[in-house]
Amino acid sequence: MPFSYYARLTRAQQRVYRRSDEIGAVPLRAPAAAQPMVEALERALATGERGRVEAAAQLLLDRLTSALGVPPLRAEVLAARPSRDWGELHGLYTPAERGGRARVTLWMRTAQQRRVVGFRTFLRTLIHELCHHLDYELFALPDSFHTQGFYRRESSLIRQLVGGASRGNAALALDLVGAGRRGSRPAADCPARAQEEAASGGFSGEKEKMVQGVIPGME
Repeated sequence: MPFSYYARLTRAQQRVYRRSDEIGAVPLRAPAAAQPMVEALERALATGERGRVEAAAQLLLDRLTSALGVPPLRAEVLAARPSRDWGELHGLYTPAERGGRARVTLWMRTAQQRRVVGFRTFLRTLIHELCHHLDYELFALPDSFHTQGFYRRESSLIRQLVGGASRGNAALALDLVGAGRRGSRPAADCPARAQEEAASGGFSGEKEKMVQGVIPGME
């Protein structure tokens, strides 16, 4: 069943929504080759040093975009998340302009306490924003909607990246995928999801617009 905002879309947008919903996975070539970069990102985040986190995020994105055969992304890591009464912004996808790179912006500290965010949250946010890029560049969709298929694609990438390296990473994969399922359906009592729909009409909007990433149920 489509999410509630589906009824507000135009017929053309509904067709794109349904195409997105039908795509349930992103097969990743040689996913084991990216696992050391995932582990390096976790170590970098543990240091709390923005520059190291940004460099590690860039290496992971470079590996994933290359493996998937899509244009590269630029990673931008900032400090404390922006926040308002709806909650905290986790990530942002900005499509390429004038021949430049598309950009993924990630915030590594919570808004109020300025704590470094948990690794599972940070990784899931990075993959979430990458999935918006893939909607445009891999699947050639004119819009990037938050559909059930979108969240399945997100989960499929996470499983491939952290599901086979070790027992610890297998547990992390289950945790991340479970969090994705818990957050995949908009709920009336979820301020973060309500904000996301209010900010973007329930979907990413046209390609020239920025895509906001607020992930409910994650710190």
